[in-house]
Amino acid sequence: MKDTLHPKPSVYARGRGRHVGISAMLMIVAWLSLAPVAQRSSAPTAPPTPRAAAPIDLTGTWVSIVSEDWRWRMVTPPKGDTASVPVNAEGAKAAAAWDLAVDNTAGNQCRAFGVGGLTRQPGRVRISWQDDATLKVEFDAGSQTRFLNFDRTKQASGPRSWQGFSAARWEGPRFTARGGGPPPPGQAGADRLAVPGGGGAGLRGGPPPREADAINRGGDLRVDTTNFLAGYLRKNGVPYSESATITEYIHRLPTHPNGDNWLHVITIVDDPKYLYEPFTTSTSFRLEPDDSKFKPTPCRTEPPLPVTKK
Repeated sequence: MKDTLHPKPSVYARGRGRHVGISAMLMIVAWLSLAPVAQRSSAPTAPPTPRAAAPIDLTGTWVSIVSEDWRWRMVTPPKGDTASVPVNAEGAKAAAAWDLAVDNTAGNQCRAFGVGGLTRQPGRVRISWQDDATLKVEFDAGSQTRFLNFDRTKQASGPRSWQGFSAARWEGPRFTARGGGPPPPGQAGADRLAVPGGGGAGLRGGPPPREADAINRGGDLRVDTTNFLAGYLRKNGVPYSESATITEYIHRLPTHPNGDNWLHVITIVDDPKYLYEPFTTSTSFRLEPDDSKFKPTPCRTEPPLPVTKK
């Protein structure tokens, strides 16, 4: 008797079943072959190196423009001259006791060329990338070299030195959560939008930004230095101690209408031992076409000017 409840599949049905099975297997094989590609495409990419992520180009040879504080930068001021530096009683006492001959005899000729005062020395600065995470900054004054380290795994180690250990990081709209505009008053970073001066007020020593927030628009470089030896803020022995906090902000200003390019360095020295408040300076440099005028000289301080009797 024929099985009417469970009839045998026809040849067409059996063939169709084989076609459906083959199609499904081909789809599975195709999916398996594409899966690694999809996984590779969704894998996170490595962040750009500090060199590739730089919002401004600091490389080149820059010459300091001394159009302010001339009497404290171009010559050695008289002993005890601490004008415009917020020294406390201990700082004033140390400055009054300074003796250039004692420094020279003790091998401390570079005290005025340490990280706290080096930027204020007249001369040239040559900046280049040592590697993708380290900026090399060479000063012809005192033949000093600094390394600005973006690698956060590196820490200060070993004995103290004149230039210490400098940790660097890019800042600006691209590197913060505040977006494209300046932060509102009272918010972190708002205080740095004001343009400081060389111990006074105003951007003396270089052309000012054309807009109020232009100094930070392209981003800037923040440098925090530790593990340094005590040194001098000025050539005449105005001191800073090893317990000081030294922070720098380095900007490349918008190109001047005459084609000049300017570097602007804000240095903040906060020293509870010798200063009653932070000492802030603003130093300007102009880009040179090449490094043909870069000529390193040893640490040397000229004798101080005589004290003028009032």
